[in-house]
Amino acid sequence: MPEHAIDAIAEIFSWVGFGVGALVAGIALVMYLLDGTWVPTRAVVEDAEHGHIVRWFDEDGGVNESALTHEQELAIGEKDMADVFYRRGARNRMRLTQGSPAVRAVALLAGGLIAVGALSLAVSLVLLFLRG
Repeated sequence: MPEHAIDAIAEIFSWVGFGVGALVAGIALVMYLLDGTWVPTRAVVEDAEHGHIVRWFDEDGGVNESALTHEQELAIGEKDMADVFYRRGARNRMRLTQGSPAVRAVALLAGGLIAVGALSLAVSLVLLFLRG
């Protein structure tokens, strides 16, 4: 492979890595801002007709409840109480993690793309100085 082809490939990967990485990072930021604020609380786990539900008090003193998904039931197990996070300003919305798994995945993708861009830039600079 000619040496100019390697330089071109490294240059393309650096531009694509930084450009797409920055775009995906912007998308992750928008997703994070739209996700809202999730407040930790303690919830009571109860049996229901179609599985388990959790009930908790929000910061305004209102009682909220939400049905557990199969994955949430597996994570909680046989406990009578669980630490959950509810969305401030929304009724009956809860999850088991404070941060959104989707936002975390998109942010990791952005970090990986930016790392590819940085690595490609480093390879490009090393090749530049080796030939110069």
